[in-house]
Amino acid sequence: MKTSDLIDQIAQSADRSKTEVRDILDALLAAILAAAKTGENVTLTGFGKFSVRQLGARQGRNPATGESIEIPASRKLAFSAGKGAKDALALPKPPAKKTPAKAPAAKKVAVKAAPPKAAGRKRT
Repeated sequence: MKTSDLIDQIAQSADRSKTEVRDILDALLAAILAAAKTGENVTLTGFGKFSVRQLGARQGRNPATGESIEIPASRKLAFSAGKGAKDALALPKPPAKKTPAKAPAAKKVAVKAAPPKAAGRKRT
C-alpha cells in the first residue's frame, strides 16, 4: 500500500478530506521522528512501539573488492509490534485433532490348563 492509498482509505473511513488526512499523517510522522531524534520511544497502545537502537562501529567487507572496511556507529528507528497488531496478524489455530474413541478393553478369560501328562508310556 502506498501513502496515497493509505490517505484515500483514511479519508473515506473518517469522512475527511484527503488534504486534511495528508496533513495529519505528515504531522504524525514528523512527531515520531522528532521524538526519535531525542532518543524517546513512541508507543501507540495496541499497535506498537517505535524506538531508537544504537548500532556500534564494526568491521565489514566490501563485497566487490573483498577489502576490509570500517562501518561507523549509527542509530536506527526500530518498530516492535504490540499485542493488538500481533493478534490481528495471527494465523487461525487449526482445529484440534479428535482422538479416535478407544474400543472397550476385551475381558480376559482365564484359560484352564490341561492336566499334566504322565511321564513315560502307558501300561495296559
